[in-house]
Amino acid sequence: MSVWSASTVGNNCNCIHTSGRYNQPNNWCPKLSKHKCVMSGETPIQSAEGLHTPAYLSWRKLQLSRAKLKASSKTSALLSGFAMVAMVEVQLNPPNATAVPTEMLVAFTVCTTLLVAVHMLALMISTCILPNIEAVGNLHSISLVHESPHERLHWYIEIAWAFSTLLGLILFLIEIAILCWVKFYDLSATAAWSACVVLIPVMIVFLAFAIHFYMSLATHKYEVTVTGIKELELLKEQIEMGDQDTRMNNLTLLDQSRIV
Repeated sequence: MSVWSASTVGNNCNCIHTSGRYNQPNNWCPKLSKHKCVMSGETPIQSAEGLHTPAYLSWRKLQLSRAKLKASSKTSALLSGFAMVAMVEVQLNPPNATAVPTEMLVAFTVCTTLLVAVHMLALMISTCILPNIEAVGNLHSISLVHESPHERLHWYIEIAWAFSTLLGLILFLIEIAILCWVKFYDLSATAAWSACVVLIPVMIVFLAFAIHFYMSLATHKYEVTVTGIKELELLKEQIEMGDQDTRMNNLTLLDQSRIV
């Protein structure tokens, strides 16, 4: 056998036991049908016992924080870009040739500035925190979840999420109404008022959905927490019953040994 063929055979197979069987590769998993290994590049699915551990709970929070930061960064970049384009492309007439009130121009300037500033703040928080969370989340190892800063920076993540999805969207709707007023008031006051009339019910529906969503989410978290507490109490009772049975068996064995 040539040197090349010998090296090829050595690279394609593992060393041989004395019994003649090959070793299994290092990334081989005996329970591959039940879960995915860390080396497979997919998130491992924990067993029923591992779903109630603090590490798995922190892993779920990491995934939620990562999803929030991704949504915040995309939404903030998109809406702030729209606001900047609207401010640059709007055509304004000179003060002596326009009937737009000065207060409306001031409101347009303030609303646009707030809109861009709020979304830029949310984008900055997402851009700074997301890489540190992604670096740990892409490892797909729950044992490394403590290296992620999502627990310590929880409030910053919630601020970015609220600024991007709640406050930022409200300012964007107000921006549309003011922009329609500034753009179309010289041409038709009815067109300017119609934008405000249409956006009022839209704003009401938006706020109603936001309030209902957060209340439903809080109720769901409360129910999940109550269920977890009940499971812990049931587990505690089972452990106490097991300890009592063990003590009774030990006492019985001790009495039998004394009789003997």
